[in-house]
Amino acid sequence: MAKATKKQALGRGLSALLKENNMTVRSIDHEKATEIVGNIIELRLDQIEVNPFQPRTYFDEEELKELANSISTLGVIQPITVRRVQDKFQLVSGERRFRASKLIGNKTIPAYIRLANDQEMLEMALVENIQRKNLDPIEVALSYQRLIDDIKLTQEELGGRVGKKRSTVTNYLRLLKLDPIIQTGMRDGFVSMGHGRAIINLDQTSKQLEIYEKILKDGLSVRQTEALVANLKKEKPSKSISKAMPTFVNENQDKFDRFFGQKVAISANANGKGKISISFSSEKDFNKIKALLDISDL
Repeated sequence: MAKATKKQALGRGLSALLKENNMTVRSIDHEKATEIVGNIIELRLDQIEVNPFQPRTYFDEEELKELANSISTLGVIQPITVRRVQDKFQLVSGERRFRASKLIGNKTIPAYIRLANDQEMLEMALVENIQRKNLDPIEVALSYQRLIDDIKLTQEELGGRVGKKRSTVTNYLRLLKLDPIIQTGMRDGFVSMGHGRAIINLDQTSKQLEIYEKILKDGLSVRQTEALVANLKKEKPSKSISKAMPTFVNENQDKFDRFFGQKVAISANANGKGKISISFSSEKDFNKIKALLDISDL
């Protein structure tokens, strides 16, 4: 009989499980929110706002429907986490459970109440995002970079927060130095992180793209890509190419690199005609370049 009762409780979700163990899950008014910080309560869905710092913008509809079906059968097994903001509650984590519950018409959801300022909200949202299993390497790298930039963490501190070695964090961040075309290819699954780590060892963007195109054309494995990159690095630069580069370019290359804080691709022929190419890996990088060029009011 006891087993049957437990099974029925499981079918009703977290609320039933807690009640079975004499733990109270209850709805509350906003005015009493501060009294239950650190506890699980039953919140109305219309009291909850999504996290404005949520780095995740895409939620797979099919996966949401699957989760909604699970919640319909078993209830919400793991509570969402929220903080109180004025007369509302704001999601800290659990947006998929929140969306899925709304999808099946639920009116309430179990929620753990905690205190968190804006910086902590951003950090928790980013860390939760990083811990998802279906992130592509560039998404992980961008989340790492945002934690470093916005939370002011060192790579060592970041590794501690996300449970990764510093070398692992460094390997992800280096991917952001790849040409944006290659980054897009990695996000779309055309090449793996292993391919990207091999390609990044080439300084010239043109060489990176050359290898990338060869990977796509010939279906090169990571090992084959590493060998190809190693052979390219052994090759000595052509003297004719070196002589063709005008002196004024060679003398100023380092100044461009220092000014923009990254490698700037400059090419020119013997007559002095050429082009300057500045890569960027995010909107933040783009805005930094724009500010340096002082073109906002043009």
